[in-house]
Amino acid sequence: MGFVVPREMKNLECFLAHYLELPKELVMGLPRITMLGDIQIIVENHRGIIEYTAEKVRIGTSIGELHVLGSDLALRTIFPEEIAVDGKIRSIALVE
Repeated sequence: MGFVVPREMKNLECFLAHYLELPKELVMGLPRITMLGDIQIIVENHRGIIEYTAEKVRIGTSIGELHVLGSDLALRTIFPEEIAVDGKIRSIALVE
């Protein structure tokens, strides 16, 4: 179990991000997921790799696990702030 942020706090964070013109993913600790066609996915603000095979990559995020399914999957980059997965991506799911 993780820390649960009250709904009022999320609304305040969203308001502050908008008012101060800051990216919501930074203020609210949300992951930013960018996909390039079906060959690459980049996840920023992650919480680490949970599972890695050539067919499946599970990545921890603040809102659940991101499941990337495909073939010939490879971790191109792993940095504290970003993970890039290359390969033939068939599906992506966010599991709470």
